[in-house]
Amino acid sequence: QVQLVESGGGLVQAGDSLRLSCAASLSIFSSRNLAWYRQAPGKQRELVALITRGGSTNYADSVKGRFTISRDNVKNTLYLQMNSLKPEDTALYYCNIVPANSDYWGQGTQVTVSS
Repeated sequence: QVQLVESGGGLVQAGDSLRLSCAASLSIFSSRNLAWYRQAPGKQRELVALITRGGSTNYADSVKGRFTISRDNVKNTLYLQMNSLKPEDTALYYCNIVPANSDYWGQGTQVTVSS
């Protein structure tokens, strides 16, 4: 059974940085495209950044130039480096494969950015 555990969130001020991590219980990461998603209160979950098996990346326009996604296939860990955080980045952040598998959602990690 696949288990995804997100960590690294917190309460920060606008302009600060955070690095999120997502650890997988199985080696599924090495064979799948992966992504970070987020869900803000009252909004639908959205894809923030994705990385292919080959390392190609793509970002939502709202985070382009500020966020960087990376993966370590040996450690089965996905990362999201978030710089220049804005209050609108406040959300619960999740990792999953692409397209997302409903059975793989974890608890997420909360990011709160104060102005």
